[in-house]
Amino acid sequence: MYQIVAKETLTPVTKLFVISAPEVARKAEAGQFVVLRVHEKGERVPLTIADYDREAGTITIVVQEIGKSTKLLSTLDVGDRLASFTGPLGRPTEIENYGTVVLVGGGLGIAPIYPICRSLRAAGNHVIAIIGARSGDLLFWEDKMRTVTDELIVGTDDGSYARKALVTVPLKEMLEAGRQVDCVWGIGPAIMMKFVALTTKPFGVKTLVSLNSIMVDGTGMCGACRVSVGGRTYFACVDGPEFDAHQVDWDLLLSRQQMYRKQEAESLALLEKSYAEQSGGAA
Repeated sequence: MYQIVAKETLTPVTKLFVISAPEVARKAEAGQFVVLRVHEKGERVPLTIADYDREAGTITIVVQEIGKSTKLLSTLDVGDRLASFTGPLGRPTEIENYGTVVLVGGGLGIAPIYPICRSLRAAGNHVIAIIGARSGDLLFWEDKMRTVTDELIVGTDDGSYARKALVTVPLKEMLEAGRQVDCVWGIGPAIMMKFVALTTKPFGVKTLVSLNSIMVDGTGMCGACRVSVGGRTYFACVDGPEFDAHQVDWDLLLSRQQMYRKQEAESLALLEKSYAEQSGGAA
């Protein structure tokens, strides 16, 4: 069960996996996530669903190699199996006909906005997407995003591909020009989502963000994903992952993201040491 049926390299540090998980695919909705384990003793890794195919019974996830578990996952290939693949979890995106919507995807955040764009467009919205990455070699799914949007704006932080601009720049230009925007979604690194919120707040545009990146266990049991929204405490995994961006205490969230940074670095260092020793032994 939970066999990898397809794998694709999207960027030097980003891999796509298609997982056979019929029961998860049958109920999956845009905005939800899964929790997987690479092996029986592996940690639980929450990942937002990038796509799903009910007929084929598959879930697509996009993974960036950052820590030990994501690096281990990236070594797996077609035919390999995951120890567990739990989902769909979290509350799905509220899909309705808002009018004109803008979805901002930064870096890995491009993947989760894809199914949301598709669902919003199917509901009759005029869908505008803004996607960006630090550099052109880290950008992916541009062509795929064009199939689910009415307008697509592409940029890179360093200007190595398309327009040189942070993703918040075209968003701000759009709002300052007086264009009607009825709802905005921002998904990406926490600092990017914070600035999406700061960009839209003066204009009073409803803005939602996905706080998947702060999760650990993913089921509400560990409490590590506590977030303050509007002065109240929520768990990102069971109460979200989407929240009102203007109500999130971003400074608290960003500080909480640093809680396990030391342990994560130590774990990754041990993995890389073992790889080096294996490579040396093989030589």
